Amino acid sequence: MSKKIIIANLKMHGSSSFYEDLFAQVKSTQKHIAVSDVEIVMCIPYPYLFLAEKFFAHSGISWGSQNVAKDLAGPFTGEVSVTMLTDFASQYAIIGHSERSTAYCESDLNIAEKFKRLKEHNVRPILCVGETFIEREAGMEKKVVQAQLETILSNGSEIFADSVIAYEPIWAIGSDMAASPEQAQNMCSFIKDFIHSEGKQSGNNDQKKIPLKVVYGGSVNEKNTLQLLSLDEVDGALIGRCSLSADKFIQICNLAHQI
Repeated sequence: MSKKIIIANLKMHGSSSFYEDLFAQVKSTQKHIAVSDVEIVMCIPYPYLFLAEKFFAHSGISWGSQNVAKDLAGPFTGEVSVTMLTDFASQYAIIGHSERSTAYCESDLNIAEKFKRLKEHNVRPILCVGETFIEREAGMEKKVVQAQLETILSNGSEIFADSVIAYEPIWAIGSDMAASPEQAQNMCSFIKDFIHSEGKQSGNNDQKKIPLKVVYGGSVNEKNTLQLLSLDEVDGALIGRCSLSADKFIQICNLAHQI
């Protein structure tokens, strides 16, 4: 079974003192988790990236943001570019999260541009994809996720190398209703197969050798972690609410370490 990756999405929560305490606890626990077994990533609000660099430099724990601008510089009030992220040694950035797509009307094309910009600067994208409850009830979940991937695939399937795709069914986020193991396994498998098949069609016969992680997100907690992460096609988890509790997040990391 491949190395698991556990990603914290802290969203718009916390303060300097909150992050100092959280980072200290996570860093202390990481000493007992082999880096070869589990990768821990903390995706935090922009203002606290400097703290992440201070706490986690040379620790084996990675950090990053929850968004990025599609432009490198210019008159874009309120935006943060990838070069600004790399000033704080950020290794990851979440893009395409449904909360942003809904609230700020981000299109698939806009997200694809962000994905490409991150790859150009060696920051690993964590691309969120997923369907609404109505779309799943209509049996359209794979068609919806495929459409979200296709815009990025227009840049070539190799763009997904060393990237992370987070399958987050929109109906599961913050709902206490995680996808079933069968639903998570089937979708993560579909995502991998689709990208690999696109690579073969474009003449890249080595596509399966490209490192790509597909994780599950959506109401992951310390109670369902083992069940979800034991699935062969699920390479890790994107953690929302439980990342706000150092105890719960650390417990999830320890459970991933046991698998």
